[in-house]
Parts: sequence; C-alpha cells; structure tokens
Amino acid sequence: MKYNFDEIIERRNTNALNTDGFRGYIFHAGPEKVFPFKDEEFIRMWVADMEFATPPEIRDAMKARIDKKIFGYSGVYDSEYYDIFSKWCKDMYDWEFPQEQLRFSAGIIPALYQLVEDLVAPDGKFLTLAPAYGYFLHAAEYNDVELVTSNLKNDNGYFTIDFDDLEKKAADPDVKLLMWCNPHNPTGRVWTQEELKKVADIVEKNDLWIISDEIHCDLLRQGLRHTPMAKVMPDYNKLITCMSASKTFNMAGLMHSNIIIRDPELNAHFLARDKNLGSVNPVSLEAHKAAYQKGGPWLAQLKEYLDGNFRFMKEYLDENVPGVVCYIPEATYLAWVDMRNALPDVDDLCGFFANEAGVLLEGGDALFVGNAQGFIRLNLAMPRALIEEGLKRMAEAIKKHKGE
Repeated sequence: MKYNFDEIIERRNTNALNTDGFRGYIFHAGPEKVFPFKDEEFIRMWVADMEFATPPEIRDAMKARIDKKIFGYSGVYDSEYYDIFSKWCKDMYDWEFPQEQLRFSAGIIPALYQLVEDLVAPDGKFLTLAPAYGYFLHAAEYNDVELVTSNLKNDNGYFTIDFDDLEKKAADPDVKLLMWCNPHNPTGRVWTQEELKKVADIVEKNDLWIISDEIHCDLLRQGLRHTPMAKVMPDYNKLITCMSASKTFNMAGLMHSNIIIRDPELNAHFLARDKNLGSVNPVSLEAHKAAYQKGGPWLAQLKEYLDGNFRFMKEYLDENVPGVVCYIPEATYLAWVDMRNALPDVDDLCGFFANEAGVLLEGGDALFVGNAQGFIRLNLAMPRALIEEGLKRMAEAIKKHKGE
C-alpha cells in the first residue's frame, strides 16, 4: 500500500492540543490572548504529534473493536499483547525481556511522575541531560525534588555528552536517578554504542536508578537502528524502559504505554500504585497490537518522507536564513535549530514567530529546561507543503526584522 503523507487534514475543533490548546501550553494564556493571525491561519510546527493520518491498519483495528459494541472494564489477561510487542522488539532492536517485567501506564509522563516519587526521596535529586524534555522538570516539580542537569556540548549543531560533568554530578550522594532519553529529545541524537556504554558505566559506578525514555526509538533516519539501554545493561536490575507505539504511529491521545521494570520489588510497587488499577483502554490496546503487527510498511514510508522533509528544511534554511545552524537529527521528527546568530536580539522566539510569521513552535529554556536559549524546535511531521509555507514565513519575518 502507498500511503499519502501529503494529505492535509483539518484538526481544529477536535479538542486537539495542537490546534485548540496552544495558548495555554506555549504562552500560558487563555482565549484572551490574540495574535495578528487567526487560529486557522497558523502553521503549527510545535507539539510532538503528527499532521499525518494514523495508519489505516490501526484505524481498522479500532473500528473492529468498536463493532464489538461493549467497552466495559478491560485489562491484559493473557500473553497476546506481550507476544506481539516482544516480537516487535526482537525484530526492531534484537532485544527481548520477560513478560513479568511488562507493566502499563496511560502514557509515559504519568509513569515518570510515579517512578520519580517511588525512587527519589522528598528533597532528593535526579539527573538528566540539558536541553531536556520539559516534563522531566515537571516530574521533579510534581514530587518536590531537585532536577540536576548536565549540559550537552554543542559542536555546530551536533550535540555530545560532557562525560566529565555527567560523572561529577552523578557522584553526588543525593542524586538517586538518571532520567535518560534515548534517542534524545530535543536534539535528535541517536547515542552511539560507545556513548551508551560510558553512561552505563557511570550509572553502575554510582549505583543509580536509570529510567530510559525511549518513546522516539522507532523514528530514526533510514539506515539507523535503535539500541535500548536495557540491551547495553543486560544484568543491571535498577533499570526501567519506557516505550510506546503512540509517538511512532500518531496516536498519543489513546493514552497507552509500555513500562518495563526489571526489579521485582519496584515492579510490584508500581503495579500496586497504579491509579488505573491495572485497567487499559480496550480500543487503545487493539490500536497498539495493530501497530506492532501491521505498522511496519507505513513506518518505512514515513521514514522516507521524513528524511525528505529534513533535507528540504536544511537546504531552505541554509539558503534563506543566514546565521542559522541546523543539523539533521538522527532520530525523531523534530529539528533543533540554533537561531542565536540569525536573531541575536530576540529573547522570546516563540512569541516572535507566532506574531511576526504566524508559525507556532517551541524553544528556549522555559520549555526545554536549560541550555536551550536561542534554540527552537520544529516539528516536521507534516505535509511538505505546510513546511515550505512555514519556513517561508519564518525567513520573511527574520528579513523584515533585520530591515532587509
């Protein structure tokens, strides 16, 4: 089947965060906040969901479950889901894990909130790399613990780990956990085997817990392959792996994720603390099974399309926005773009592009924890025509601002 990634789908008035909730998320404002552009005129390159239709194979599976007519309390009571997901992990990453380690959560973020509560005492600390996904900080704030950051090193848009700094901060006796992002959001790094092993050595040396958020693990550039941290640390018990098909197949609103917990005591505690009491959404369950069983061809074509989007973006920005630094990421559908030389006098890049270009995007320390000032994150999981329009508007706004 040939899938149509050029289709433009109307999402307004569907209660989508992407279209209907951007004021609160980006600008911490309500409907009173107005812009020179109407809501329907914005090019939305911000929150990390796609403008592509969820694969028809998944939608068909959901319809088939709906046709069973009853949606009572539901859970996972046999091995079918594990067998399907485990085969995906074996085929995609050459990695396996025992069924008893698999737990579920209505999203990875709720699991992070619970796991930080379980593993870090009040007034304690956990560690992550910066820039970072904003909800790593929110998990710390929610649990009244301190987030310690180790800044990534930036080599003309290519980010690497400052291992000396990471090791120094990991040695703090109050740091109990490393919140690891693999592949990394927002920089899009796919960590090398050497980098993964160095991080594993630091974790083991300091007897830290490690939560490996691998939500973007299937969204790699063509030819690259994901390595789960659990594969690098096969015998380390204090490791939790978080995965989901939601990001890959554009179904984040279905609220289902896989939380793989090795330590039997933590595994049992996580289950006992489950606010959903072991229940899962029956339609979400069928959607994930279909994704792992039938989503491969769609994903292959998605990667090809995304690779083209990234090439287009880099060529356009290099040609039309002097001073911009943009490295094609190894993973995700998100570009991490350095605007410091292109707009050195603009502090609020989100506000600038919303008001001057009609483009919604994210960036800066307020949304990405730290080491992010002067950077924007662009979502490229959308039809190329929308990307072209968005980049054109951005380039024109920058030229106008500079008086060119």
